[in-house]
Amino acid sequence: MKDIQKEFLENRNKNRDVWRLFKILSDFTDAFEELDEIGPAVAIFGSAREKEDGFYYKKAREISKKLAENGFAIITGGGPGIMEAANRGAVDAGGISIGLNIELPHEQYLNRFVNIGLDFKYFFTRKVTFMKYAVAFVVMPGGYGTMDELFESLVLIQTDKIGAFPVVLYGNEFWKKVFDFLVFLRDRRYISPEDLSIFKITDDVDEVVEYIKNRTFSITATANNHEKNP
Repeated sequence: MKDIQKEFLENRNKNRDVWRLFKILSDFTDAFEELDEIGPAVAIFGSAREKEDGFYYKKAREISKKLAENGFAIITGGGPGIMEAANRGAVDAGGISIGLNIELPHEQYLNRFVNIGLDFKYFFTRKVTFMKYAVAFVVMPGGYGTMDELFESLVLIQTDKIGAFPVVLYGNEFWKKVFDFLVFLRDRRYISPEDLSIFKITDDVDEVVEYIKNRTFSITATANNHEKNP
């Protein structure tokens, strides 16, 4: 209990708040300066726990490679698992491989396939960067972090805070249970029927790529700065 009380009091420390503001500004400044010149990018989310010989690792690498061959930069969280696979696919195609690393107590390091790497202190500044520079989102199976990134994307699209950028969930077997839950929310009228059309579920790698190409190449060259109220 004492540790919880101490943490609560530290979070209300005005002197610490000033330093937090500087750290937040530093996160954003570094990201904006480093990524300002990249073209259309696809964010790929997924589990850090997926092994190199795993099915979804291989598929993430394949999807990323094909997207990079079609001119997209690839943005991931920069860590292991699905993130590594996606960065690796971008490198396979000679593309731009971006990693947005987060400082964690158990230290996550950028994987070796990142050629533009950034370190973030805060999850929310990292997520803003994903949303600012991606024109599409591919979501592979994952845990809490992946779900957080997925629903952040869906909420921003649902509330018209960003454009209706394509969101693709790869892996029917995995996402069916999530979809069933969303149907439950729709049936309870907590979301609208049209909210289920914000994303697409598929098992076809080529369909992922074609769907993103068809939905994004009509976007202007300024799509990587797509916030409506910057």
